[in-house]
Amino acid sequence: MADLGGGWRAIEADEALRRAYPEPDFDDSSWGTVEVPGHWRTSPGFESADGPLLYRRRFETTAPADQRRSWLVLDGVFYQSDVWLDGSYVGDTEGYFFPHAYEVTEALSQRAEHVLGIEVSCSRPRDLKAKRNITGVFQHSDFLDPDWNPGGIWREVRIEETGPVRISRLRVLCAEATAERALVSFRAVLDAAEAGTVRLRTVVGGVDHELELPVAAGENRVSWKIGVEQPPLWWPWSLGGQPLVDVSVAVFVGEDEAPSHERSLRTGLRQVRMHDFVFTVNGERLFLKGSAQGPTRMELALAEPADFERDILVARDAGLDLLRLEAHISRPELYDAADRFGMLVWQDFPLQWAYARGIRKQAARQAREAVDLLGHHPSIAVWCGHNEPVPVDTEPGDGDRSILKRAVWQQLPTWNRTLLDSSVRRAFERSDDSRPVVAHSGVMPGPVRGGTDAHLYFGWFMGSYRELPAFMAAWPRMARFVSEFGAQAVPSGAVDWMGPESWPDLDWERLGHTHALQKDRFDVYVPPADYASFEEWRDATQRYQAELIRRCVESVRRLKYRPTGGFCQFSFADGWRGVTWSVLGHDRTPKMGYDALAAACAPVIVVADQLPESVSGGETLAIDVHVVSDLRVPVVGGRVEARLSWPGGSHTWSWQGDVGADSVVLVGTIAFVVPDGVSGLALDLELNADDGVKATNRYTTG
Repeated sequence: MADLGGGWRAIEADEALRRAYPEPDFDDSSWGTVEVPGHWRTSPGFESADGPLLYRRRFETTAPADQRRSWLVLDGVFYQSDVWLDGSYVGDTEGYFFPHAYEVTEALSQRAEHVLGIEVSCSRPRDLKAKRNITGVFQHSDFLDPDWNPGGIWREVRIEETGPVRISRLRVLCAEATAERALVSFRAVLDAAEAGTVRLRTVVGGVDHELELPVAAGENRVSWKIGVEQPPLWWPWSLGGQPLVDVSVAVFVGEDEAPSHERSLRTGLRQVRMHDFVFTVNGERLFLKGSAQGPTRMELALAEPADFERDILVARDAGLDLLRLEAHISRPELYDAADRFGMLVWQDFPLQWAYARGIRKQAARQAREAVDLLGHHPSIAVWCGHNEPVPVDTEPGDGDRSILKRAVWQQLPTWNRTLLDSSVRRAFERSDDSRPVVAHSGVMPGPVRGGTDAHLYFGWFMGSYRELPAFMAAWPRMARFVSEFGAQAVPSGAVDWMGPESWPDLDWERLGHTHALQKDRFDVYVPPADYASFEEWRDATQRYQAELIRRCVESVRRLKYRPTGGFCQFSFADGWRGVTWSVLGHDRTPKMGYDALAAACAPVIVVADQLPESVSGGETLAIDVHVVSDLRVPVVGGRVEARLSWPGGSHTWSWQGDVGADSVVLVGTIAFVVPDGVSGLALDLELNADDGVKATNRYTTG
């Protein structure tokens, strides 16, 4: 295998260059240099380029031996390309996250020195309500720089050699798994140089399987299944271990002892099911505590492998079971880390907001590619076709989400939600019967349709976070899975890009456009004008975000399984310098919200109804106190003490009893009449159990 990475020659395209540049003797000595893998904007001279760019790479190779075939493989191109080798057209690509391969045996046999030319385009969307590139958040989101262009050959380019038959596609899915038996399904496409007979050998862990079949010249599709007895089951980290199984598929031609081609991967044997947004893994019910995650870095090609592992471990340290990859598909290192450390993944397809009518077939094709690429990862728990399929033309910093208008759009038939998303959903369901599929995210229930998971931005885009419990009680279907909620907060790390020395006269317009800050929302919830210094305002934004996260997580956890299957707070970690909903800044410095999220996601919490913002003498309060446990064993001999205090006085209540495994228990109700002259209260809760389980919490008015 020859790696064609490193410095390539590049220049922005024009019509004359397009006609001439593929020729081997073309002089590219005056062109600039770009790194492959990479994004062209990270290379000097192309920092503001929108392309298309012409790439050229000279390389040498020996001619393939007899009965050997050579393939040009491009692992990832943002977003479209036309490929030329030695002046001859090879083919075109569309789709950023999966590989494209072309046979180049004849071309490499004719000469030793070669020139690979690739025209790469990643056009900026002209109409944000009719986008054509299936790039998700990379080209339209409210937490990345809208002026960024991800274009480039962002993953490896290589020459691969095989025998006469190549495994051009391989799909591996764990369809069923119990303690007694797991069933692994395979689907392969074999590209044969000529007709004949092949042997297909599969190894899953210690299980060998071999079949013999005839092949025709060209592509041959074959499917088979293998049962594994007493399998080592893969579990999310909070339920068990993460044993991974090596899988290899090799194709042999005739009686040859050496494989013509072999592909290997690692998978986990497990079964995921979902009913009304309540998930089970290997038959064990699990309330999913999650967070939405954008790209690890806006310049995804430049992220270090350790960056993906770090984010998975930091999420696990916060008590999270799930990361939702918001409207993008990431690098393989993220999924490998999720597999190793037991983090479930809600995998969005890279569709966000509205798209043009012409992309439906391309979207369905790319959904099938996603299954081929990622289906073997046990961490992936669910496919989601489209995030918020509504016509949004906002950019970062625009806080007007037009809630009423969106609600209307979600109820009326639209091409995006009704036709595009149905095609993507069917493509996932037909390609992968081992996982649940959600057609789209953030669609409200209505008179005709049942809706999906809910985006409930109480305390940011609407109302107060104190209103969330009453809203979910009045509209239980909105509480089935709350997949977005949160508030923006100024990060704690170095923020020289915000210009804090100019307080209070920050460049609000620039911060909104480039760094996602929503000034109109801050003016409602944490007004900058109320604070004497930038530091005071920064800390206030973080306190507000932390309290909102805590209250919202506690509210949905109290509804565990009745009806809530889980939640995803928005969002976890930034991939770009921004003032966003994340609890970790782009440099991974935690905000106060991270500690609040971790505390609210503890395995056992003791919680109460929210105290009112203010109280007055003679007012009667009735406050329910609950214990929520995600432990797989009962909490034995639990003692809960509640102490309500005010200036000059206090009162204490206590209860005792066991808390069942994976349950929510109403332990008691505080009935209290506010004394005359009292305008503020504090409620302290403490749980202690015979088995050592402890939990505390505190609420105040105001």
